[in-house]
Formats: sequence, structure tokens, C-alpha cells
Amino acid sequence: MTSSPDPQRSERSTPKLWGGRFATAPSSTAEAFGASIGFDHRLWPYDIAGSAAHCRMLASCGIIPAADARALLSGLATIAAEFAVGRIDLAPSWEDIHTLVEGRLSQIVGDAAARLHTARSRNDQVALDLRMFARETILDAASALAGLQEAMIALADRYPDAIMPGYTHLQRAQPVLFAHHLLAYVQMFQRDVERLLDCYRRTDVLPLGSGALAGVPYPIDREYTARLLGFPAISANSIDAVADRDFVAEEMADLAIIATHLSRLAEEFVLWSSAEFGFVRIGDAFSTGSSIMPQKRNPDVAELVRGKTGRVVGHLIALLTVLKGLPLAYNRDLQEDKEAFFDAVDTVAACLTTLTAMLSDVEVNAERMAAAAGADFSTATDYADYLARKGLPFREAHQVVGRLVRACEAQGRTLGDLTLEELREASPLFDQDVLGLTAARAVAARDVPGGTAPARVAAARAAAAQRIAETRAAVAERRARLPSLETLLHAPLDAPTSESRSPGV
Repeated sequence: MTSSPDPQRSERSTPKLWGGRFATAPSSTAEAFGASIGFDHRLWPYDIAGSAAHCRMLASCGIIPAADARALLSGLATIAAEFAVGRIDLAPSWEDIHTLVEGRLSQIVGDAAARLHTARSRNDQVALDLRMFARETILDAASALAGLQEAMIALADRYPDAIMPGYTHLQRAQPVLFAHHLLAYVQMFQRDVERLLDCYRRTDVLPLGSGALAGVPYPIDREYTARLLGFPAISANSIDAVADRDFVAEEMADLAIIATHLSRLAEEFVLWSSAEFGFVRIGDAFSTGSSIMPQKRNPDVAELVRGKTGRVVGHLIALLTVLKGLPLAYNRDLQEDKEAFFDAVDTVAACLTTLTAMLSDVEVNAERMAAAAGADFSTATDYADYLARKGLPFREAHQVVGRLVRACEAQGRTLGDLTLEELREASPLFDQDVLGLTAARAVAARDVPGGTAPARVAAARAAAAQRIAETRAAVAERRARLPSLETLLHAPLDAPTSESRSPGV
């Protein structure tokens, strides 16, 4: 009896790096299901850079001939040029970016391509690619956060004297400078920057040389590879090096927190731009209309930032869920880290860019803010503080002013409407200097470090600008240590450390 061909079994259109073990080609269904080339092709600059550095190290250690190394570097340069102009076949049969680069290299340079994978596994190769990608995206995010902070400071500088109501429980609480409120977000984003740069330190470790999980039986020079690729440290344990995705989870956690902060900022502008608040007007370029109501100005950009936070947080949960059940060392489940990681990076980058641009197109209604800041008994705490400074225990002063507020509400009056005689009926400690206790006076009274008094806000603004400058310097310093693909591909080979070195056993 003869069997008919399996319609799910495909002819192998591209060679598999692991194909020698198997007698038949993989199922086309399984091949399509397992292929990651559709999304991990974006790692091509890092895969080619890592391959170039690995090639140079192999030649320097005498593990492969210099002539083969030169051919490999030339072929890698050709592939990089093809990727740069989009002239690359991304068929699922290539499986992943590593197979594509090596397979294309074989087409270009022939047999020499087979030497490139000496002393390397796809396990430590993908760990390297991801770490190199993560380093750059961490720096990109830190730089974008600095840009957003600068935009917020610029908005604050346009309205340095604007006073707005501060809120707790979304109820008017105490008056604050608008600039002070914005600087709260600048401070928030500064913590995000610090988290990212701290994450960078743990990401900046070379895993290459760990092999599949046990290290490699060749006399490689990992420190040399690390220098070529700009890593200050090499991984200490080969099993951990290929299994570790903490650096991905940590960056995604940082991104989720950033997205949460962006969502809070976006929500403020959604509220402030509503007719009920009327504090700001978002520019036409960052607003949309209604398909049915001609009068509408919808803060869609801010709403989308708020909405996209959910997907970034979801990606973090998805990754942690993948990681939680994995035994050491490498498992194919780890392929599921990339789409979530890439989308979280892209989403937060887009939100940062868009919100930064939106802030430059915002107009503030300082008069409306000021009116709201002085309404709803926002200076009540200052009346209580006045009595406390006169010697009345604050809790008793709180009771006195609370009764005054209740009486004013019943009469449709404000605390500022009360005469000195009416105030003294509540407490004889009130004196002439309590009259005229305005929102501006309440703001000026908070003259403590971190407070909303104008001088303190000006000092905080200057300190924030200094921190932003330090962020930009830190990012620039780390970027300067990153490898140049052009140099890795085209610089002359270093002389071998010995004329001939036999692989270790």
C-alpha cells in the first residue's frame, strides 16, 4: 500500500539549522505556527552586529581562518545593506531572524558561512539580540521622557503666575500654582527615567559565549566580544544567561509605570478641557470633532494615551505569565516575549511623542483657573492655620473653621465675605490681618521646600531643568558606548592572538 502525500508536509524551501536530525520536512502548519521571522526581523541590526563581533572574536582567537572571517564580514555587510532598503525575503520558512541571516549568508559566501555558528547557539544569540535592542530602547525612552519634561516646564513657564485649585478626591482642596501641578508630573517622570537607567545597568551584560546552556568547548574570548559590542560585563552563569528575561520584564514594568503616569496626565487634560472645568484648550491639531454634533471638540489624543495604557500593562502581565512556569534553561515559550515587548516599546514611544507635541499646543484659561481656585472654601485650611499660629490647637481651629464653612453654605456666602466681627464671634483670635485671605496669599504661604509658593516653585523648576540636563548627559554617555554596525562590518580584522589554536574539549 502506498500512502498519499501529507498536504501539511512541505518541501523544505530553506535549510533548517537543526535539520540533520530529521528525515522529513516540517509540517507547513507547524512551520507557520512556529515562525517568528514576521516580527523578530526588526532585530536584524543587532543580529548582524552580534554576528560580526562573534566572527571577529573567532578569527582573533584563531578558531576560524582570517580569510573566512573577511568573507563573512563582507557577506554580513551585504545583508545589512539589503535590510536597510527592504530587499529581504521574510518567508515563514526562514523561521527566525537568525536562520535568515545565516541562510542568506550561505547564499552569498558559500561554505564559509557554516563557520559563523561555531561556539554559538541560537539561545545565547537571541539573548544577545534582545539585550542590544533593550539597551537602545531604554535610552530612547529616557530621552523621550526628558523631552516631555521639557515640554511641561515650557508650558509652566508660559503661565508662571497661574493659580488653580489643587484637588483631593477630585474635590477642590487648596489653591496651588499651575506650574507646581505640572512639576509634580515632571518629578513623576524623573522617577521613570531613574528606573530606566537602573534597568539599563542590569541589561548591559553580554550573554554571548554561553552556548545553548552549558558554555562552549572553544577557547573563546568573551571579554573581547564584550568590548566590541560595548558591554561592560559578561554573564556569570551560562544557564541563567540563556534563560533570563528579567531584563525584558523589568523594562516592560518600567514602561507600564510610564504608561500609567502618561494616562494620569492625559486624564487631567481630558478633565481640564471639558466645559465643566474649562481650564485648558487643546489645539485643533490634537482634537477631533463629532460625526453628528458640529460643536464638539473631543480630546481624542489624550483619551487614546489613556486607553493604550491598558495594552502596555497587559503585555507585562502576559510576559510574566509566560515566564512563571518555565524550568531552566531555554524553552521555546520565550519566543512569546518579543511581540509583547516590541509593542510595549512602540506604544509608549508613540504616547510620549504625541503628548509632548500636544503640550506645545495647549492654551490655559488662567482667569477660569483662578476663579475656581478661590471658590468652594479653598482657603479654609488657611483660616485654621491662622488660628493655630495664634495658639489654638489645630484640631480646635479645624472645628471653628468647619462651623464657619457650614454657616456660610447656609447663607450662600464665602469666608471672604465675613466681617471681622463675624469671625471674632467664632474665635476671638481672629484679627484684622486675616481679612483678604485670598488664594494667592494661601499659595504664597506654602513657602517650604517642595511647597507651592512662587519662590519654591521657581527653585524646583531650576532643579528639574538640571536633572533633565543630567539625564541627557547620561543617555549620551551610554549611547557613545554602543557599537557601530559600520565599524563592526568594515574595520580591519585584529591580528589573531596566536597562529593556531585548537578548540577546547
